[in-house]
Amino acid sequence: MGAVQTLEPGEFTLADLDALPEDGMRYELVDGTLLVTPAPLPIHQTAVLQLGSRLLAACPPDLNVFVAPVDFRPDEHKSLQPDVLVCRREDVGPKSIGHLLLAVEILSPATRSKDLVWKRLAYQESGVASYWIFDPEDEVLTVLELVDGRYVERAVVKGDDVFEAVVPFVVRVVPGELVSR
Repeated sequence: MGAVQTLEPGEFTLADLDALPEDGMRYELVDGTLLVTPAPLPIHQTAVLQLGSRLLAACPPDLNVFVAPVDFRPDEHKSLQPDVLVCRREDVGPKSIGHLLLAVEILSPATRSKDLVWKRLAYQESGVASYWIFDPEDEVLTVLELVDGRYVERAVVKGDDVFEAVVPFVVRVVPGELVSR
């Protein structure tokens, strides 16, 4: 049996990430710190599929919509897997995506702090134009857009209220329709 290497927080690399087993866990990397998330709950997956399908139906032909797990690797220190993402077709590589127009995270008890703090900052630093955060329990969609390198809150939409997105393209989203009632 080979020696086991122990890595301190902040020392993980993309090579370390790529060597991890495919064990059903979701592994992401932010500036040397490994983020591990368990399999999502049904309410989470319902929201991912509902939002992904709405985005896909409205998506222009030069863009792609993906749902997790798909790696977004903006630099050599980050590998993230947004729940839903939109990118240009030209930014899709054989194993990962290099630039995003939209990242969406669906909050859950296991991911809430990561999504609201770590990933928000990582997407902002990576130049992701729009970051949507959806809380399925409260049926609240928060829309952030990048302005002068920082996220600015553009909308907070609840329940049956309608959000008419223009970034990255025109699409209508009603938070209450994203979860089973």
